[in-house]
Amino acid sequence: MGTTAARRPWHVPALLFALVWLSCTWFGSWAFNPNSATRLLAATAIVETGSARIDPYGAMTIDKAQFDGHLYMDKAPGMTLMALPFVAATNWITGQTSADVPHMLFDPDAEAFLRLRMRIAIAGIGAVLTALAAVALLDLGTGIGGSRAAGLFAGIGFALGTTLWGWTTTWFGHAAATSLIAIALWAVWRGTRDGLAPRYALVAGFALGWAVVVEHGALLLGAPVALWALWRIRNADRAAQLRTIALAIAGGISAALPLLAYNLATFGDPFITGYSGVVGFEGMKQGLFGLTYPKLDVLYEILLGKRRGIIWVAPLLVLAPFGIWSLLRDPARRDLGMLATGGALACFLYHAAYVYWDGGNATGPRHALPAIAYLALGLAAYWGSANRVERGLGLAFLIASVALNLIITAVDIQAPHHFTAPVTDHILPGFLALNLRTIPSEFWGWPPGAGLALYLILAGALAILLALACRRSAPD
Repeated sequence: MGTTAARRPWHVPALLFALVWLSCTWFGSWAFNPNSATRLLAATAIVETGSARIDPYGAMTIDKAQFDGHLYMDKAPGMTLMALPFVAATNWITGQTSADVPHMLFDPDAEAFLRLRMRIAIAGIGAVLTALAAVALLDLGTGIGGSRAAGLFAGIGFALGTTLWGWTTTWFGHAAATSLIAIALWAVWRGTRDGLAPRYALVAGFALGWAVVVEHGALLLGAPVALWALWRIRNADRAAQLRTIALAIAGGISAALPLLAYNLATFGDPFITGYSGVVGFEGMKQGLFGLTYPKLDVLYEILLGKRRGIIWVAPLLVLAPFGIWSLLRDPARRDLGMLATGGALACFLYHAAYVYWDGGNATGPRHALPAIAYLALGLAAYWGSANRVERGLGLAFLIASVALNLIITAVDIQAPHHFTAPVTDHILPGFLALNLRTIPSEFWGWPPGAGLALYLILAGALAILLALACRRSAPD
């Protein structure tokens, strides 16, 4: 008869899912940020009128496109499409529609209208995707690092030790696309670990396809996963290769169909996107919708600069290269090291090539967020190859990064663009002043400090249970 831990292998992933989901739903962000607002306004228009035109809401966001005299969302439609059932359900439950609030920027009633729908959509899908990705990396990291602790180090570091946590509290597309890429990574690994399991190809194809529907840039940023998948199946027999590729393509096509349907219904052409009609951002006319070529000074800024550098908001990631190096030195795992290197490099170069690289109001380099999915492989490998002292160092970095991102998420993931060092000039002072957004403070009338205290109690209990469950479990 096996041990209790062996009979209950779901305890660790279930507790990790609960911890990440709670963390991502507990804190909020400004609903009137144009990037979130335009997606929610488009969802509201579709639910209430059956049309994606946001003409009545034109004064509520600067992020919009214009076609034939009408205004539309200027983003990829994935986040809007995922918000539809939550906006519709909220309208039905509350009995309120957008006609009941002024269509004005900064209006408190309009902000409350958007905030409620955004927070419900985050709880229903945004936080779920981030939590699922953390669980996927728990499994993948266990395989890479040889222990559940390595998987947990990667999963928690990915979801709560980086600004992925904060961006999940918005209705931007970066967090969802990053989580989908992480899920695709796991699916490829699972499907090729012991022979071929073609059903995972369907998952990987759909995840990568839907990432593109959420953020069109994921076509480039998710490409390393697809290339890695082809490498992993290179020695399989031809029939198995064709079956696996066909299933992956089927998954990708099924994900792409809503995108084509949205474009056709909205613009009259399945291949026209909102980006082609952007209003007010002339830089989008450079290169391919603002993408030109990587600039070295920008690359430095998104890696090490105090204004947007990823190292200032996710110090844990400095350990990833050491783990990636251990993968590259191991012939049996070298492909994982090359994937992590190539994938992260692609994300950072993509960001460095974008004309609006600073991201406006943002904490950290938001356009490079998918790099975290690739770097998480290095975190798992770091733990797996570390000695006792190095693991102590890794744990210290993890705790510091989680604490820092708790502060960032609670205060403002959308730091105003004029701060030259947002963490020290805006985030930390805001935290000390208890300028926080929590469920209790926004919806229950509690003081912000009380909302933070309740979160720490709930999350602390889950973290203790998770640590105990991990100690009692063994790797698969």
